[in-house]
Amino acid sequence: MSIEKVREYFRGLGIEDRIREFDVSSATVELAAKALGCPGERIAKTLSFHAGDRVILVVTAGDAKIDNHKYKEEFGTKAKMLKYDEAEALTGHAVGGVCPFAVNESAEVYLDRSLERFDTVFPACGSSNSAIELSIKELESYSGYIKWVDVCKIP
Repeated sequence: MSIEKVREYFRGLGIEDRIREFDVSSATVELAAKALGCPGERIAKTLSFHAGDRVILVVTAGDAKIDNHKYKEEFGTKAKMLKYDEAEALTGHAVGGVCPFAVNESAEVYLDRSLERFDTVFPACGSSNSAIELSIKELESYSGYIKWVDVCKIP
């Protein structure tokens, strides 16, 4: 189970006890915000894309939407999300729990600038009923991100 991979990863960092698991689903921004009692924009959603033969994970603020022009400028291809049944095999996590932690080695993690307006955010932890509160510096440190990108628009 992918939450166990994330738990083991965070155990090595000494923060596994910070993972929150819920009795309800947190698979969408709205459900996660309700489970956590926080605004939806503070949910750090991880979107997964095909980019030719690459798998791209972009962690964005919960209220951000991919800007197709910016995405193509950054990655050189049209934004094409992974299909539901591809996500787990290609990222290491199933839809609803996709996160930037303990991902498959071939998955490339990027952090979107839409997150920079927050002190802390809540990414998933590999399951559809989990999250962890991290500072932006912690997210940088623990995600293994390649770089910050600006590929979203904020309403």
